[in-house]
Amino acid sequence: LWQGAPDFSDMAIRVFHLRKATIYFAVLIAVRGIFLYSSGVGTSATLAGTLLSAALALTALAALTVLAWLTARTTAYTLTNQRVVMRIGIVLTLTFNLPLKRIETAGLQLNKKGFGDIPLALSGGDRIGWLNLWPHARPWRIAKPEPMLRCIPQAQAFAHQLQLAWSAATGGTQATAVTPPAHQQSNWQTKLT
Repeated sequence: LWQGAPDFSDMAIRVFHLRKATIYFAVLIAVRGIFLYSSGVGTSATLAGTLLSAALALTALAALTVLAWLTARTTAYTLTNQRVVMRIGIVLTLTFNLPLKRIETAGLQLNKKGFGDIPLALSGGDRIGWLNLWPHARPWRIAKPEPMLRCIPQAQAFAHQLQLAWSAATGGTQATAVTPPAHQQSNWQTKLT
């Protein structure tokens, strides 16, 4: 019914926090430069120390960017009339088949550009290890990890297809949107029971 992959730029910004890391390193470099200059080591030593910090920061930011690119490139999400399939992993590829009948709830968190994350809460005692899922796991759900389809383009349209597929697979009624409490991460949550 649908197949897609995470968007690289959205993955880099929202999952790997590239913007926040850039601001963090910029502040560290500025503090380092001010400290060196105020300690009186001289202009050339201050410049050398600041450039060294900048080079290390650029290396870390490049590593985050490559990790986000590889994650987006090696991930595939598939929705069939019976299941959601997640193929994830950079070095070791894992495939998770999540039958629609075993999905209890699904949520949607949209950003302004229409990209979104869809966490899937599994029913009963079904569990997948958090480390096996990362970064495709819902944040802060470590005791009972929830698989999450990350940074999906046109996520609202996919969420609608997921609702229809779930209803058809389980013979349930059409899923309804429920407004969650403000502290939850999703903009709306769909109860699939």
